[in-house]
Amino acid sequence: MSNKRILKRTINNVFDILVSECIATSLYDGKHHGENLNALISSIFTMRNDLISRISHPEPGMKQREYYKNLIADFHKDTNEIIDQISNLIA
Repeated sequence: MSNKRILKRTINNVFDILVSECIATSLYDGKHHGENLNALISSIFTMRNDLISRISHPEPGMKQREYYKNLIADFHKDTNEIIDQISNLIA
């Protein structure tokens, strides 16, 4: 990712897809997920806001390349956790 704008756009798109997957899972599963679904969606928005703010305000004193590699690794880790939680809603 060579641009902050592209990174922000990618994060927003991925988290939008995750929210739509949560909603689709709740609609097509037929079970009532009420509070679990609401908590999952709010955690998705919290993670998105955290990552976007970290892009806009990098830590001083840290090399940029290292900082953004860590940020992208956290993005992948958070995304995988959310995907696991969505698949646990189905099970």
